[in-house]
Amino acid sequence: MSPSSSSPKSSSNPPPRGRAASSDRLAAPGRPAAAPDGFPVSRTARYVWYGLLFVLGLLVGTAGALVQAAWLPAGLLLALLAAAGLFYGGLRATGTQIGVAAAGGGWLVAVVLLSFGRPEGDGVFGGGVGELLFLFGGMGIAVMCTTLARLPRPAR
Repeated sequence: MSPSSSSPKSSSNPPPRGRAASSDRLAAPGRPAAAPDGFPVSRTARYVWYGLLFVLGLLVGTAGALVQAAWLPAGLLLALLAAAGLFYGGLRATGTQIGVAAAGGGWLVAVVLLSFGRPEGDGVFGGGVGELLFLFGGMGIAVMCTTLARLPRPAR
């Protein structure tokens, strides 16, 4: 036997890399989960992020509904870009698809509530192609951002 073959280091497996290494590190008992940038995040902080993204979704949906009807071609593009920025920002801020779902849920609640007319007959959406493009375009962007693969973290 050579001295190198009897050493315990040569017979052990190399340390895991990638997803297995991060799941072992995250699964340690008594240790909070890590954010995409590696900093530990408590469960309460994560729920606060989701609530904040839901409220931002409400605001962006309301503003987008008003802007897209006021300046039809440019306003529609601006409203959809704002929604896309919010959805992708929710993905990047939380590192999970739940962040996109929280922002998209708030956006959808605002748009659906604004689409209901009042008994007097007035409402935010008058009916037309712009409103449908805003509704279906925003939902399509939310689905695209939800299904995006998470980007790998840069090497330090």
